[in-house]
Formats: sequence, C-alpha cells, structure tokens
Amino acid sequence: MTKQTILKIAVPTPLRQVFDYLLPQTIDLSVLKPGIRIKVPFGRREVVGILLDIVDSSDIPAAKLKYIKNILDDEPIFNDDMLKLCQWASNYYHSPISEVLFAALPKLLRQGKKAELKQNVSAEDSSSEKLVLNSAQQHAVTKILKSQNKFNTFLLYGVTGSGKTEVYLHVIEKILDQGKQALILVPEIALTPQTVRRFTQRFNVPVVSLHSRLTDRKRLDAWILAREGKAKIIIGTRSAIFTQCKNLGIIIVDEEHDLSFKQQEGFRYSARDLAITRANMQSIPVILGSATPSLETLHNVNLERYQRLDLPERAGSAIQPQYKIINICDQRLLHGMSKELLKLIRHHLDNNNQVMIFLNRRGYAPVLMCHKCGWIAKCNNCDVNMTLHSQPVYLHCHHCDYKNPVLQKCPKCQSRALFNVGVGTEQLELALSKYFSDAEVIRIDRDTTRKKNQLEQILNKVQNGHKQILVGTQMIAKGHHFPNVTLVGIINIDHGFFSADFRTTERIGQLLIQVAGRAGRMKKPGEVLIQTHHPEHPLLLQLINAGYQGFSTTALKERFDSKMPPYSHFVLLRAEALKEDIMLQFLQEVKDAASTSTDIDLLGPIPSPMLRRKRYYRGQLLLQAARRSDLQKTMNILVPKITGLKLAKKVKWSVDVDPLEMF
Repeated sequence: MTKQTILKIAVPTPLRQVFDYLLPQTIDLSVLKPGIRIKVPFGRREVVGILLDIVDSSDIPAAKLKYIKNILDDEPIFNDDMLKLCQWASNYYHSPISEVLFAALPKLLRQGKKAELKQNVSAEDSSSEKLVLNSAQQHAVTKILKSQNKFNTFLLYGVTGSGKTEVYLHVIEKILDQGKQALILVPEIALTPQTVRRFTQRFNVPVVSLHSRLTDRKRLDAWILAREGKAKIIIGTRSAIFTQCKNLGIIIVDEEHDLSFKQQEGFRYSARDLAITRANMQSIPVILGSATPSLETLHNVNLERYQRLDLPERAGSAIQPQYKIINICDQRLLHGMSKELLKLIRHHLDNNNQVMIFLNRRGYAPVLMCHKCGWIAKCNNCDVNMTLHSQPVYLHCHHCDYKNPVLQKCPKCQSRALFNVGVGTEQLELALSKYFSDAEVIRIDRDTTRKKNQLEQILNKVQNGHKQILVGTQMIAKGHHFPNVTLVGIINIDHGFFSADFRTTERIGQLLIQVAGRAGRMKKPGEVLIQTHHPEHPLLLQLINAGYQGFSTTALKERFDSKMPPYSHFVLLRAEALKEDIMLQFLQEVKDAASTSTDIDLLGPIPSPMLRRKRYYRGQLLLQAARRSDLQKTMNILVPKITGLKLAKKVKWSVDVDPLEMF
C-alpha cells in the first residue's frame, strides 16, 4: 500500500476504472480541486483527465504510478452539483464515470483547450407582446410558481396548440426576476431556432442555444456563458442537460415523450430523467410538457410523484381538427394517395390554404425489385433493403450510409424488369408537383435539411406562405406551428399496428396525435384524413373517439396486465461481433453469470431482428424485474463479471437501462 498524495483521475478510455497518479513536488497541493482538468500520461500518449479525488494511498506500487504532467484549470470545470449528477448517472446507467464526464463537456474542453470566452452574447433590444393567458394557462403558471424555490415535477398536459410555450414564458419571466437562469430542453435540433427566436423576442436577456450543429467554438462560448451566469436562458437538445449554470432556477423538458431525449449510443442516458434528477438535487422545479405524455410519466402522475396541469383547449379561437378515415383496401392509389385525399387537397388549396402530407419514409421508394425472379436490392453490410432515391438516382442504406448506383440488370437473372415498390417522400413530392402545378410543394425530411440553416429557411418559407403542400417525415410533427395548414393527410399509419416492440403502440398513438395537431391551429378549422387498410382497428378508433387521454388509459392497463414497463423494469444488454457464434456465446456467458439472481427474469439471448448491421452480428439479453432496486443490485454485481469475461474483448457490448428501443 503506497502512502503519499494520490490523485484519482478519470481518463477517456472504455476501461471501467479510475486511474491513480502521483503529484510532482513542483505542484502545490492547494491548487487541486475535484472537477479540474489535468494533463496526464496514458500509455504512449498524453490525455486530458478529470480529477475526482485526492487520497493518501493506492493499491498499486509507487514504482508503477506515473506523475501528472500539468494542471489545465484554475477553477473546477465541473462544480460540485455537476460532479454529483455525473456520478449518479454513471451509477444508474452503469457507464464508466469517464465516459459520462467527457460526454458532458464541449469538444474543445475535452481536447484540453482553455475555458475562455471568445464571443459574448447580447440581449435583443424589439420585446414582443405578452399574450393574455386563459384560465387553464393561468392556473398552471400559478401552481408552478408556488414551487419555484423547491423541487417539484409538473406534467403540463396540453392538447396540440394549447399554448404550452406561453406558460413556459410566463413562468420564466418570474424566474428571471429573481436573477436565476432557465434551462429548456427540446427534442430536435430542428426545433431549436424557432424556440430561440420566440424567447429572444420576449425577453431582453442573453439567450444561448446548445446543439450538435453549432461549431465547436460557439458551443464552448455558450457553455461558458451559462456557467458564468451571463446567459439567462439556455435552450438545447438532450446533451444540454449537462450544461453548468451559475444560478439555475428551473428546467423545462418540452415534448417530454420524444424518443430523441434518449441517447442510443455510448453513454445511454435519458435527458428527461436526468432533468428530474438534477432538479431534485438542486431543489428547483422541472416542467415536462407534452400533448401526448409518455406512459411512464402518466404512471408517475397516477402515483402522485408528479403534479398534472391540464390545458384542455386550444389557445385563442382555434378548435381541434375533424378526423376522417379512408379505407384504402382494394383501392387504386396514385403514388400512395387515394382519390378522396387528392380531392381534399384540391379543395384546401383552392381556399388559399396549406396542406401537410405525412409519410414516415424517406427516399423515392423503400424497395427495388426484379419483376421476373423477385430479387430485392439489399445492403451489403446490413440485413435490410436498400432505399431507392431519385434526386440523384442511387440506392442508399439508411442504417450504415452505404450507397450504390442503381443497376440496369438484375444481378440474379439478368432481367431488365426492375421496378420500385412502395412510396417515399421523394416520390410524393414529384407526384404532388405534377398533380397540383399551381401550388408550391416543399419536402421536409433528413435529405432536404442536411445543410446548415436549411431547415430554418424552409420553416420560414412555410410560416409566411399560402397555397403550399408540405411533404415530410416525423420531422414535421414535432412542435411546429404552421398557422395556414388546414388539412393533414396521413398516407399510411398501418405499419405500427403489428410491431413486435410493445412500445410501438404508444409511439404510433403519439405520432398520430402530434401530426394531426398541425392542422387548424389558428382561426381556420382543420381536417385530418387518415388512409388505412384497417379502418376498424381498435387503436385507431380509440385515438379518434377518446383522444390520447382514453388511449393512454387503455394502454397503461394493457401494460399492467402484461407486467411491462412502467409496471416492471428492464435492462437490455446488447452485443455485436464480426462472427455470430462469438456474439451469442458471449451473451450466453453473461446470462449464466446473471442466473444466480432470483429476483430477475432473463429473456434470451436472441439475435436482434436486424441481425447484421454495419457488418456486425447483433444480439441481446433482456433483464426484467418488478423492482428497480433488484435490477440495479444485480447489475452492480454483473457488470464487473462481464468485464472479466474472456470474450468481452472480442465483442462490442453495452448496457441500456430503461431501454426505449427494444430491437
């Protein structure tokens, strides 16, 4: 046992441990504080580490310990609150503390750059007029402000177009009056510009945004402005939950149900759940806003862990849209569209309104097939079909980004009878441009919004336009306010009715309500037309007749009867390897190591439904328990055992606590 000053330092490595280092005599011990960055030797290179603790002994002989190189910060880059949050996240999600800490830092700080501000931010001079709140909005604001100096979780359950953002603005106004900061999380980068604009127009204070499309320098400047307390309002996507704030007064998670708040690679955290944990640690309120709350959130409301605040009516004079179901069985469809839909589009365009057509499928067509032998173009790296794109013409795998030119002959039978099957947003755009040449057709999907500011330009065009047709994927369903949209057409909702993933029903219900909610948000009444091969499907009818409220009540009962989350708890252990047998053998060894626990159920191992992705064979093992504590206890024992398995070095494996994507 070595007796001297030992520094416990987190180093950016996949190894699940903290490393011990020695302090040179040239460095004063008094300058060391947990949370500072330190340059340390690691293998043959030097890396940036985070100091976690200072102790007087090590289990490693002094002769094998290395000295640190130099200290990078005068003050901790992580304060006590953020260190505590990161440590909690590491323990709960069973991720190495180093992975959590470095995920929480802007890239330039991870590289060892100084935490210096290069560009300041100033407040807008134009404030916009405050809207008069209706009684439900005012009640919500009053209830939230009563808890402004203590922890409380509020579900702001407002129908689409009910004015949730106006409630946020009124609450934040009082938070700012106290000299405190507000952190607002939004699910998509796409929503950030319009949200920032709304807040900057209202408040004469510095507002910053944090998301992955910012340059590294702008992201660091925003982070520093928040840490120093100069930025009063911070708006960002999921990673913004780790933004250090000098005097945080409230956290808001807008569209809390959205899957985007869950990180699906590496450190697999839920920004929504971390927002609640952070608010609890810092004794401040947190607001979860949604028109279609997650079943987990509604369950917590039922348990009285969260307070529910309802906004049951649309703001102003707007009313909920009217639904119409079209049975497309045995109908001749034109590029996926029924005659009824085309007639309605014509009617709404003739009234100088906008139409939105929703199809959650990019590209021109999802399948390229040989008519003679049935060959289908598949990805070389993944077990999926290649998507046909037309602008330009090529085949694209949306899972690994593999691209191929379109073949002129079938590689199996040499026939030239290749044809596309199904419809994508590209095909809809071209067809609608042909059928409605007097209207502007605008496509909004990942392919049309790749460039910087491209989406914002498109949204501005839509906001100010008339007689337009919007064609898009789920990107157009997320919180956008299109005042001139009076018709929403949903091309095909059926794919979600028959999925093996138990969460798909919930997601389809949320998506349908959110998409439909884009229609009739101002004075003009809205219509929603749904095309389906299953017009009598109980899920569809319940959503239309009983709304999301009735649907979610039934869905929760089904979850209770089947002992699925939120009435039980899951950890999904995934593995992938270049050889299928190695992957499955590894998962079986993990199952054997976990089978000593009597408080959990083990399901698997099984191959993933998409067995091969990016050339790796994938499989999974599901751990289920009635109590979260039993699951955590098992994982605390199991993870070190997994690390010690010989096959652990031959596979990529990950732990997903509270998984939202089962396959």
